[in-house]
Amino acid sequence: MASRTGARILVDQLLIQGVNHAFCVPGESYIAVLDALYDAREMIKLIVNRHESGATFMADAYGRLTRRPGVCLATLGPGASNLATGVGDATLDHAPLVALTGQT
Repeated sequence: MASRTGARILVDQLLIQGVNHAFCVPGESYIAVLDALYDAREMIKLIVNRHESGATFMADAYGRLTRRPGVCLATLGPGASNLATGVGDATLDHAPLVALTGQT
């Protein structure tokens, strides 16, 4: 029996919840999750952004339009803090948003 990594378990849970798009700025703090998302590329489309706030607002808009969880990923520290405005906006409007950050 092959063991699954924590990153693969995370991606499997996203699939169970109906996630089919994710928005991110790639970073080394969650490289294992990026690898697991690559393995699931037929089921989850990863959209790369230039700034974390853009990823958050795209995930927020996706969640509002589809009523499916919008997922955004960012690196630790400044990357995570750049998610704050979009996460706050989604929270105030009850939009389905999942924000994930890496940690070393």
